[in-house]
Amino acid sequence: MTRDQFFRYALPLLLVVLFFGFKSFTSRPDADVSQVRTMLQQGATLVDVRSPGEFASGHINGAINIPVDQISARMREIPEGKPVVLYCRSGARSASAASTLRSAGRSNVVNAGAMSNLQ
Repeated sequence: MTRDQFFRYALPLLLVVLFFGFKSFTSRPDADVSQVRTMLQQGATLVDVRSPGEFASGHINGAINIPVDQISARMREIPEGKPVVLYCRSGARSASAASTLRSAGRSNVVNAGAMSNLQ
C-alpha cells in the first residue's frame, strides 16, 4: 500500500473504528439498573445532563436538569455527601459529566447511561 492509498482508504477507516470504539467505551453505564434504582431509593441525587429542551420534552421524575456543558459552573446545585446518578439520551454526555464531577473530587458518582435504561 502506498502512502497515498493509506491516507485515502486506511486512515479514514481507522478513524471511524477509533471513534465508535471510544464512544462505546465512554458511554457504558457504571452500574446496572437494579443498582441505580437502589441508589435512588436510598436518596441519591438524580441529574439529567441533557439540554433544557430535551428535559422539557420528558424526564425521569425527581431529576434535576444541569446540561453537561454547565456541570462545572453549576456543581454547587448537586448536594455533596450524597451519591449522584447521571443520565442523558445515549450515555455519552452523562459519562462526560461523571468524569467532570470525579475530577472535581466527587467520589460517589454513577453514570447510569441512557435515560431509557431507567424507565
